[in-house]
Amino acid sequence: MEAKIFTVRASSWGRLFDCAHAWEATHILGMKKPAGMRALLGTAVHAGTAAFDRARLDGTDCTPDDAAGVLVDELRNPTQEVDMAQDGLSIDEAERIALVVLVKYCAEIAPSFEYIDVETTLDPLNIDCGNGMTVRLTGTMDRARVAATEGGIVVPDVKTGTRVLVDGKAVTQGRAAQTGTYQLMYEATKKVTTVGSQIIALSTSSRPAAAVSPIFDARRVMVGEPEKPGLLEHAAAMFRTGLFPPNPSSVLCSPKYCARWSSCLFR
Repeated sequence: MEAKIFTVRASSWGRLFDCAHAWEATHILGMKKPAGMRALLGTAVHAGTAAFDRARLDGTDCTPDDAAGVLVDELRNPTQEVDMAQDGLSIDEAERIALVVLVKYCAEIAPSFEYIDVETTLDPLNIDCGNGMTVRLTGTMDRARVAATEGGIVVPDVKTGTRVLVDGKAVTQGRAAQTGTYQLMYEATKKVTTVGSQIIALSTSSRPAAAVSPIFDARRVMVGEPEKPGLLEHAAAMFRTGLFPPNPSSVLCSPKYCARWSSCLFR
């Protein structure tokens, strides 16, 4: 029997374990919906921070003002479809929030890291799901960096949004699927060992703030332990059976975030 290969972007892996039913709709069935203003705001912040970090890594000049120019261009000239009426946020207000967050990142967060890679492209990683089925993870470390620390190589991932901070601390719960995938793919691509992940949380609420989480071992969550299957094994079962379970309790279970909302039986 000819092997069946599903190609999946690594950056989508977290959504698979948030609501597999919604993930299937987007990444297998091809159902799409426009992004909202807050998603665009986040994309603009990521563009600005990445420009700043790449310049530092390359040893070239990039001031916060230069990075702000990249941010504003991304915000004002989006390349993806955007529903400007979504989220009740004007483009001017989004720009104000994004610029405050960017300055915080450039002044307070970036100087504390020794980056060795910024949003690097990764080699494909094949996951054998059994029964002649393989999931091939591909893509770039979207919004993630790689940093050298005293303890070893760490994968910090930049997260934006209104819920990325709780009591001033970066939220790590639910982040292991994506960051752990990045750890595994980076290790396979660069032939190195990583010691963990971090979350760089940039709050884009009406009161912008920033925080960095402690290092946590997201890789272990993906590969599991003896007698304790990791997320990769659970994912393999979904692909092997074709069953992608719903999660109506997800915070993303709404017409705003899910392309399958109107036809979903479980909401």
